[in-house]
Amino acid sequence: MTKCPCGTAKTYADCCELIHRNIHNAKTAEDLMRSRYTAFVLANGVYLMKSHHSTTRPVHEKEEIVAWAKSVQWIRLEVLGTTKGGSNDKKGTVHFKAYFFEGGIVQTIEEHSLFEREEEHWVYVGAM
Repeated sequence: MTKCPCGTAKTYADCCELIHRNIHNAKTAEDLMRSRYTAFVLANGVYLMKSHHSTTRPVHEKEEIVAWAKSVQWIRLEVLGTTKGGSNDKKGTVHFKAYFFEGGIVQTIEEHSLFEREEEHWVYVGAM
């Protein structure tokens, strides 16, 4: 069995797949962020839209996001820190770096992301 793309020691089936099947399984903001990274690796546009806050959801860019996610080779995710975002919180942040190979070079996305609860589950609001 292969490890989950999000970087935990768990398999995809025991990690992000559980959240992809039921977003309520993301107990923390970090869980949701890791599941979103894995959704980028898998080019799962449906989940990327579902896990995005309704007020900032890029519905019109969904096809472009999926095409880009498929066009790069994802390398790894590094979580650098979190604030709040626990199972009893309403908001939280995650600071991360996502590494990918594009255009012949390794590139990174580094972001401090804001997450909130919407409809009783965690969603990505946007970069801070």
